[in-house]
Amino acid sequence: MMTIICKEELRRNRERGGEQGDTNSNTKGFVSPITTLKEGFKGPRSQNMEFESNSTNWDGVYYYPHLFGGIMLTAALLGLSTSYFGGMMGFPTLPYMLPYLRNLQKKKGGKKRIRVYMDGCFDLMHYGHANALRQAKALGDELVVGLVSDEEIIKNKGPPVLSMEERLALVSGLKWVDEVISNAPYEITEEFMNRLFNEHKIDYIIHGDDPCLLPDGSDAYALAKKVGRYKQIKRTEGVSSTDIVGRILASIEEKKRNSSF
Repeated sequence: MMTIICKEELRRNRERGGEQGDTNSNTKGFVSPITTLKEGFKGPRSQNMEFESNSTNWDGVYYYPHLFGGIMLTAALLGLSTSYFGGMMGFPTLPYMLPYLRNLQKKKGGKKRIRVYMDGCFDLMHYGHANALRQAKALGDELVVGLVSDEEIIKNKGPPVLSMEERLALVSGLKWVDEVISNAPYEITEEFMNRLFNEHKIDYIIHGDDPCLLPDGSDAYALAKKVGRYKQIKRTEGVSSTDIVGRILASIEEKKRNSSF
């Protein structure tokens, strides 16, 4: 329809130019159909339509704020320009919103990550060890595990079944563990505690609710508790490396007795 109107208007303008005797200019007196259409939209009715459209849009915002809020939030998250909504309803466009979004991201990213430390022998690793590490990780953002050296285990508990290399491979493969410190001391001494706080940026030292005593009967975590940087988790009952070793030895003895008959 618009194409037909434009051709008819062009024909009339050419005839009008010919009646004026100017054969060298077919465009004299020419009025663009686009201009005519534009000027036709400038009437009072179009102004009323624009006002009514804006009024309707604002009514929609008033009666359905969650709907329009959801639309704007979705547009911002998808990276879409909100200039259409801004021109129609006076909302700020996305480029103006970006600095605020960046500030929110900086505040979120600027939050200090809590680093927690938990040590252990982790010999003959079992589900009790896994549960302890899971609980420790839940108390912070990053879990650093101290793997007690073979010498320290022999000194305080007896010889381990697995070597340091074997225990290191087991602990490092668990999903809750972010870092491992090998050859850690069995006791949290003042020197080692300062290393944890200053070098490894540890916030809290974690251990189970079962007592961890040194050969002289003192608490291995006494210093950490004294400075208020100690947190406790629940020990998993019914399983331990000592118990597993005992079951293995009992099984061997039972096999010997049965073979003797």
